[in-house]
Amino acid sequence: MGLELLKYPEMEEDNVLNFTDSEIVSHVKDALTSVLSGDNNSYNQLVGVMHHSKHLAPDEVALLETTLKALAGAVSSIDITHHDSLLSAIFSMSMWNYGPHVADALAELIVSLAISNGKYLDLCLRMLVSNFTPPPYFLDKLKLSRGLERKGQVLSRVHAAFKKIADYVPLAPLRLLTVVLQGMPTIYHKDRAILIYVENMLKLESGEIGELVGSTMLMAVVDRLIELDVEIGWDAILQDDFSKGIFEMELEDVDDIDECSEPDVGEFRLSRKSLAGNSIAELLDNLLVLTFEHLESCEREGRLAKVFETLLQSFQITVLSAYKSKFTQFVIFYACALDPENCGMSFATMLVELFVQDSQPQPTRMSAVSYLASYLSRAKFLSASFICSMLKRLVDWCLEYCETHNGDLNPNAHRVFYSGCQAIMYVLCFRMKAFVNVPRLRLQLLMPLEQVLKHKLNPLKVCLPSVVEEFSQTGKSCFSFHRVLDTFFPFDPCLLKRCDSFIRPMFVFWSMVKPTYDDAYDDDEDDGSSDDELVRDHVNENEDMMNGWVGKSFDEQGIDMDEFDCELQKMSITPKTTSGHKFGGRMPSRIRPSTSPESL
Repeated sequence: MGLELLKYPEMEEDNVLNFTDSEIVSHVKDALTSVLSGDNNSYNQLVGVMHHSKHLAPDEVALLETTLKALAGAVSSIDITHHDSLLSAIFSMSMWNYGPHVADALAELIVSLAISNGKYLDLCLRMLVSNFTPPPYFLDKLKLSRGLERKGQVLSRVHAAFKKIADYVPLAPLRLLTVVLQGMPTIYHKDRAILIYVENMLKLESGEIGELVGSTMLMAVVDRLIELDVEIGWDAILQDDFSKGIFEMELEDVDDIDECSEPDVGEFRLSRKSLAGNSIAELLDNLLVLTFEHLESCEREGRLAKVFETLLQSFQITVLSAYKSKFTQFVIFYACALDPENCGMSFATMLVELFVQDSQPQPTRMSAVSYLASYLSRAKFLSASFICSMLKRLVDWCLEYCETHNGDLNPNAHRVFYSGCQAIMYVLCFRMKAFVNVPRLRLQLLMPLEQVLKHKLNPLKVCLPSVVEEFSQTGKSCFSFHRVLDTFFPFDPCLLKRCDSFIRPMFVFWSMVKPTYDDAYDDDEDDGSSDDELVRDHVNENEDMMNGWVGKSFDEQGIDMDEFDCELQKMSITPKTTSGHKFGGRMPSRIRPSTSPESL
């Protein structure tokens, strides 16, 4: 058994049950007070009992349980100075090492200490938070049913203790926030430890003290997701030439590709296979699924609308401005999918409001409209009428912008405008079928858009060529693109396997909508009109006006393109690889959804 169990005088294991609770508490108090007179023998025996944690015999378990209960009744006699070794032993104990009876006694002692003296509050909270995760030796046992049973026993007691302490100490939840945030494992800890810790944070959000700590817990979880997200570099995802258009590869097609097959010359590959073995990606995938499941429970409990307010706030603070975020944004996407009528519409409305507000910084407005474009394009759960209303807000704003900006043709001065135009065209690449055959929508949406695209600010020559070309559906246009407007479409297909299984049922893939456009544009050709004509007419009408401007280099025009690139690249979540490239000649007429860095 190792060290021989230390015993109190007159308290042999065989006789311990003959004592009443009050008599045992009295013995413990005597051991505590004897320290003050210089007699440490009984006190040292008391401390020794606390150090027994593994492979205890039944009598040892009984003695430990009894001692913990006695200490809970004698907390008024514990002094933080004279009994520091005892306190240290208590706070280093882990409930994971004991059965339910000892765990109950230990939780009772911690609660008693926390509410007896403010000096112990933080120590008690830290001890409870340390029990969020099991000792390293126990991690592998979590794969077994016994390990999961122990996990449930421990965590239920930990969270019950939080509630009891909060009932007696109103400021305890605020202190708990600090303790939990300080104790969060780093992204380099063992993944199972991080998962269990985050699971407890989400349990706090939905628990009885969630009203006080919930929003902060949820925002901290999103922050940790972002930290992991940005650790996954695009070098780990992209293969081959990533200077292609933004519709190059569809996730649905990737799983069907023979791993041994050779790609075509210049073929762009973006696959979840490229993330295989990436421990950070796997951890992020598991954390996202954990968060999705939490959102589902919130929806079942009728709390999703309240939780969504926190997600919106977190999105604006953390996600919207995050550099290289690739997956975290699917948290809010999934929340919207669970409640399209409220959360789904609120998210889009928030984004469009950010875009049209002149008081917002330019990078914020450009990022917001990129999120809006990707969201409206990909969210299967949004109605066509709502998507149309959002597009109308964008078109109306762009049209008003054209009416008030007729002089300065410097693209550096119109970043927000071009981002809005590009967003509109991108959404229509996915949603045009819903609009072209409705006369009212053509009148309210497409006709004003034609005025915008024909304006001398010339958005068709500044927006991403791949978006313009897919929008025009021509394959025949041959005009020079003077500048690529870098942006990103953050709700591209998710490459995380488990996460994708949640997102896929409510996600619009390009393969779902692309074939319908061929039919739609065939109908347009029968009517004698098409977007091809719009592009060609626009180029012809503006050629003379633009010659004096586009015939010169940007340096000759006095345009600081480095500054232009810098501002736009702040939104980009991938390294810019075509900073000096000018597009010209024929552009590919069929380009697949945006998973390449050009879109980002």
